[in-house]
Amino acid sequence: MPDPSIPAPSRQRATGTVPPSAFTFEPMTGGGRPAAALDTLLKRPGQLIHQLHHEPSWRLVGTLAAVTLLCLTLYGLTVGSFSGGVQWVAAPLKIVAGTALSALICLPSLYIFTCLSGADVRLRPLAGLLVAVLCLNSLLLIGLAPVAWVFSQSSNSVPFIGGLHLVFWMIGAVFALRLLAGLFEYVRANGQGYLYLWFAVFLLVCLQMTTALRPIVGTADTFVPTKKLFFLSHWSNNLSGDPQ
Repeated sequence: MPDPSIPAPSRQRATGTVPPSAFTFEPMTGGGRPAAALDTLLKRPGQLIHQLHHEPSWRLVGTLAAVTLLCLTLYGLTVGSFSGGVQWVAAPLKIVAGTALSALICLPSLYIFTCLSGADVRLRPLAGLLVAVLCLNSLLLIGLAPVAWVFSQSSNSVPFIGGLHLVFWMIGAVFALRLLAGLFEYVRANGQGYLYLWFAVFLLVCLQMTTALRPIVGTADTFVPTKKLFFLSHWSNNLSGDPQ
């Protein structure tokens, strides 16, 4: 008789019925303490997925949310250092607000796509995992912040600096996507096509949010824009030297 304390996917891998996985799904140790939560997120993400799926706690999710807020604020200060002035406050505020709004806007579609994939999930654990995804992304941004700061202090090109921050954010997003892929593997979803479709939607929302809250890099006459623009049009205007 199989050991009920071992998650089903782990038992299946042990018996050779599924391919080897990069995740080890087992109960999490250390509780919701910040150091333990971050250590698990970076080194043993399978434990975090298991914990959030079976016993999501407000302490753990709150810890991840607080770390996300802190890291995005610090990275926002790095972004704001390029222009200085009001951007010291505006950039962190817009980055935090834009990230939170993008996550809230895309959470319903994530739940629907996950259910359509054949997975049996609940909204609360999925919301907790989305917070973990944002936390991982923000941690990677903090790791790249010193590099971003060097270029911010040695260049005056808004398109280059803006593009650099987008590249760094995309790097973090790709690793964060891997965490969501782990959930799809854990709940034995029917493939990951729905996940990639949702991720494309999430990217579009985030990219449009950077334009809706412009300027995040550089300066403008108003705190928020008065003209509606598609993000590709905004990029084109900046490359042509006519930011709006």
